[in-house]
Amino acid sequence: MTRELRHPVERVWPMLTEPGQLGRWSPVVPDRALTSVGPAIARETAEQAAVDAEVLVCDPPRELVHRWGAQLLRWSLLPAPGGCRLTLEHTFDRRAEVGMYGAGWHLCLAVLVTVLDGHAVERVVGARASDHGWEGLRDRYDARLADGGAPLG
Repeated sequence: MTRELRHPVERVWPMLTEPGQLGRWSPVVPDRALTSVGPAIARETAEQAAVDAEVLVCDPPRELVHRWGAQLLRWSLLPAPGGCRLTLEHTFDRRAEVGMYGAGWHLCLAVLVTVLDGHAVERVVGARASDHGWEGLRDRYDARLADGGAPLG
């Protein structure tokens, strides 16, 4: 997934690495800043079980690669006219989950953009995602990506 953001990489980087900022938009909320290589623990909410996480690559403010359980998340930021380009590559084992993750990140990245623009909004994670059209997005991602097509956006 790629998003063109109206903010410089220096503004976006902490949103990817700092627990307090991640807790505003992301399902991955670690117990430490993701600014150095090494283990961490992540939770989506305080009530959920901890998930092992680990920073594998940290090249501020350009690239962050970390595990989230068995899954791999690669974030990259590139300067662009008027802001930056954010790219997320999410690697996971089950092809059948592509729509689920695509829809989830679609909603989370929309919240990230809203937060970066200075608006106070709640995270859209877990059951709250259904209130924001997650099922329809999941079905659209499944249909679009089933044939190897490009993501929705």
